[in-house]
Amino acid sequence: MHEIQAKSILSAKNGINIYRGCQHGCIYCDSRSLCYNMQHEFEDVAVKTNALSLLKDALIKKRKKCMIGMGSMSDPYMPLEGELCYTRRFLQLLDFHGFGGTLITKSDLVLRDLDIIKSINKKAKFVLQMTMTTFDEDLCKIVEPNVATTKRRAEVLNVMRDNDVPTVVWLSPVLPFINDNADNINGILDYCIQAKVKGIICFGMGMTLRDGNREYFYQKLDEHFPGIKDKYKLLYGNSYQIVSFANSKLSKIFYDRCRQHGIMTDVNEIFEYINHFEEKQSQLSLFDF
Repeated sequence: MHEIQAKSILSAKNGINIYRGCQHGCIYCDSRSLCYNMQHEFEDVAVKTNALSLLKDALIKKRKKCMIGMGSMSDPYMPLEGELCYTRRFLQLLDFHGFGGTLITKSDLVLRDLDIIKSINKKAKFVLQMTMTTFDEDLCKIVEPNVATTKRRAEVLNVMRDNDVPTVVWLSPVLPFINDNADNINGILDYCIQAKVKGIICFGMGMTLRDGNREYFYQKLDEHFPGIKDKYKLLYGNSYQIVSFANSKLSKIFYDRCRQHGIMTDVNEIFEYINHFEEKQSQLSLFDF
């Protein structure tokens, strides 16, 4: 970990990343890609120590309340957050200034901040987004080694359900020859149905590979799945879009089951829901008159 000073913090789409890099070690992570011009080792996380003061200024200047998002590039609940509490302070700022919030994570550390999340959701709206890729617990520990397993993430979703906090799941990526099978997709869908998630974001059964993350991914394939790298090279070459040969079969399972249980699958519709700010009016009691 090292500290840096950011020049700005809030993107044009109202997103923020306090951390740059990640400790979770997911073998497929697109954020390792060279196109993002990271000037340090990916695991040597850069912490934007002035991020919260920059965010505070940005929120004060906002003419309209909106949803503020976090975690598109780096998980806001990686292990170092347990000590630094930057994400918790980010949520406190949203709560104090009356903004809605959303973040993407794979960690159960988010439960530490349930009190603030509930407060934001009571006044406006909070949407927890959780990535789920691998139902098998042993396989999950290989693919995503330093993070809560999928079963534990499902438990987090259930806690959010019980506290009326809406959730969205990212079913991505699906890795050819590794977890592109019906048992995996059905297992994740079982968790989502039980948790009553609002929507599941899925861009098809497959993954993406760019320069930078491709090399790391192939290294991990050699380490944990001997022989599979050669299949990728033969079938996909240097393609960016890696589509599973089981895409049609698995997509049918996905859309059929989501339709049966009223789970949103249209990506544009889900993003519209996530980004739509709702200011909730508290009901007046007799004692308010």
